[in-house]
Amino acid sequence: MNRAKVLRVFMLGFIAALLPLDASAKDTRFWNLTANTITSLQLSPAGRNEWGRNQADNDRDGTVDHDERLKITETPPGVYDVRLVDKTGRSCVVPNIQVTAGAVFTIEEKDLKGCAR
Repeated sequence: MNRAKVLRVFMLGFIAALLPLDASAKDTRFWNLTANTITSLQLSPAGRNEWGRNQADNDRDGTVDHDERLKITETPPGVYDVRLVDKTGRSCVVPNIQVTAGAVFTIEEKDLKGCAR
């Protein structure tokens, strides 16, 4: 190869290495910023009351500790209501949570209103 061709190949490889990865290459995650360990976390398209499977099952111990992140699966991007149950038995529904592919969404203690035991 001549020198110009080698330089061109090198530059293309260098540029490709600098390009960001597609967002879908990252996992969508939930970050538990509530005060307690979550034992069940389900999502439903906002306002539809069609709850999916327990996402806490994605964790090795089946729970999501405070400040732990959990991989979310089988959930396309959109706006969801999130139903959670924590280890104290408190059950809450948090409406209108934006879930974006490859991003982290959080629920904080202050988001938990109208919970039941």
